[in-house]
Amino acid sequence: MAGPSHDPALYRHRDAVPIRRALVSVSDKTGLLTLAEALAAAGVEIVSTGSTAATIREAGHDVTDVAAVTGFPESLGGRVKTLHPGVHAGLLADLRLDDHEQQLDELGIQPFELVVVNLYPFVETVRSGAEGDDVVEQIDIGGPAMVRASAKNFANVAIVVSPESYPAIIEAVGSGGTTLKQRRELAARAFAHTCEYDRAVATWFAEQTLREPDLPQHLTIKAERLATLRYGENAHQRAAIYTSVGGHGIAQATQLQGKEMSYNNYVDADAALRAAFDMVKPAVAIIKHANPCGIAVAAPNALDPIASAHLRAHECDPVSAYGGVIAANGTVTLKMAENLKDIFTEVIVAPSFEPAALEVFKAKKNLRLLQLPDDWQQERMDVRLVSGGLLLQDADRFPSDIESVATDWELVSGERPAAEEMENMIFAWKACRAVKSNAIVLAKASATVGIGMGQVNRVDSCRLAVERAGDRAAGSVAASDAFFPFADGPQVLLDAGVAAIVQPGGSVRDEEVIEAARAANVTMFFTGERHFFH
Repeated sequence: MAGPSHDPALYRHRDAVPIRRALVSVSDKTGLLTLAEALAAAGVEIVSTGSTAATIREAGHDVTDVAAVTGFPESLGGRVKTLHPGVHAGLLADLRLDDHEQQLDELGIQPFELVVVNLYPFVETVRSGAEGDDVVEQIDIGGPAMVRASAKNFANVAIVVSPESYPAIIEAVGSGGTTLKQRRELAARAFAHTCEYDRAVATWFAEQTLREPDLPQHLTIKAERLATLRYGENAHQRAAIYTSVGGHGIAQATQLQGKEMSYNNYVDADAALRAAFDMVKPAVAIIKHANPCGIAVAAPNALDPIASAHLRAHECDPVSAYGGVIAANGTVTLKMAENLKDIFTEVIVAPSFEPAALEVFKAKKNLRLLQLPDDWQQERMDVRLVSGGLLLQDADRFPSDIESVATDWELVSGERPAAEEMENMIFAWKACRAVKSNAIVLAKASATVGIGMGQVNRVDSCRLAVERAGDRAAGSVAASDAFFPFADGPQVLLDAGVAAIVQPGGSVRDEEVIEAARAANVTMFFTGERHFFH
């Protein structure tokens, strides 16, 4: 339906608009009192709501409550305050038109020349981890309505949505009013502000839908370009990184130093996080081409746990670790930084870095350091593009009580190991999830010693893991991300001296595999669940 039309001849030019009356309602009180003081000193009538009115009044300035304007009390716990013709007629009246001015007089409504509104902290509430009604209550209704109304009427009203604009408004108050150019620019910012706000709300609702038992019939994914990258996986491919509003992943990390991140850097850094943060103890993962070169947790009683975890992960495959991407699930320490002095590394990503470690890293100017956002967490859903569409699935996660779950693994061969060796098996099982299929991980004392990945059959992955482990294969435990279809794969591990094997089970030839383990007097567990990673 088309909007109202007016004869252009009826319009009067309005450039400078003096500020006589202001509507102020803000969640973010930054700079509020400085603005209020300037408005009060200039004789501007301040109309306000709730906590904003109370803050201004406590500072000693006169405030007109919005309820006095509407003749209707704030109600429903503050949900209804400004949604009233007494407010919106004053925001939308186009005073270039005689009939608008006449109607305001007849209705006894005064216009506003300035509106200062910022919206409820919806994004901040989501990032804090709040859920349900706590988030819903931060969906602003009246605020966006006032912002949009004022922005539409920029010919007459200046709309301010950020404290960053307060100095210019304070200057305008004392210099004859806001200019048309200024009001138009403020309106553009206001519409962008409400657009981003609505996008954040829509994204949150979409994510809530993904939690439902049934996946959504319709899926909307919106993201904003954060940066254009030098190129994609290869030099001839264009690339950019996008971030979702309210996101809390690698895209929200802060780069502390180093060269510009590349497409492959982001892919590897995300894979490294997946591996390191699967572990509860201090852990480090070293990734190359989206596959681990090594994963380890700290040695028992280590003086510097995160540095210990890094050295143990590096020892798994020092050759492949050259030029790798490292993720730590704890603060990167000075000791870890010193251990990395002579190791070429592309990226290090962690929740935080000791200041002394940052000083050491300054000597490696190209080394990229990424600090995770405080609210970093692994995603609940995985999305992958395919030709003409996309695939959506629940993210693969281990239960938080996996130690308890492991007590229910089916022991199909050998004896249940002691607690320390059982812990090693759980570590190997977790580490295996970070490896591209077909995945075989050999581990000792909760550190990888051999990894086989990316092969088109499980036997070759077993051979690769054993070859990389060398003498360390003897006495290690092995984890397989999926069942062994034949006994030939496990036999490679058994011949290398592997002491225990953990795998999902479920092959039609499970009995052959079990027999091979029993013949070698080796412990074997079936978990009943696989963690395949394409």
